[in-house]
Amino acid sequence: MKRTALTVAATALLISTSAFAQSVGEKTGVNSTLGISPTTADFVKEAAMSDMTEIAAAKIGQERGNAPEKAFAAQMITDHTKTSEELNSIAPADAKATVPPALDSSSQSKIDKLKNAKPEDFSSDYDSMQVSAHKDAVSLFERYAKSGDDPKLKDWAGKTLPALQHHLEMAQNLRKMD
Repeated sequence: MKRTALTVAATALLISTSAFAQSVGEKTGVNSTLGISPTTADFVKEAAMSDMTEIAAAKIGQERGNAPEKAFAAQMITDHTKTSEELNSIAPADAKATVPPALDSSSQSKIDKLKNAKPEDFSSDYDSMQVSAHKDAVSLFERYAKSGDDPKLKDWAGKTLPALQHHLEMAQNLRKMD
């Protein structure tokens, strides 16, 4: 009984921390696990970070990848540049303030790992990173499209979701080619 009460209290604490620039739920993945929609500020920040990370990884993929990875990377640069521009044009003013100016330390370490990967490890590292990143993006966009609180962003998330799901399928197919 005490454990259940503690779990409920901890979950309530995590959910009620949206006063921070990014909620604890989004930072820890708890929101994704529980299927909870991110706040608008969290959604904008996470979507922007995802785009920046995808573009940075794709540039490395174009340099170091095999032919299918180079084609995939070119598509990622095109598509994620487009979604970045769209996000910046429709995000509410208060949420735009949460758009990061650069990669956060977690995203930068993923990019550094790709840059420093041994040639024989690059495809495996790149392909698995793409699958993981697109699973996260699909989850983020699904949750916001379902329950987001900004109507324009909610609609955009729903319209963008099929492309992200397609990216995930493409990334999973890259792994099958290894």
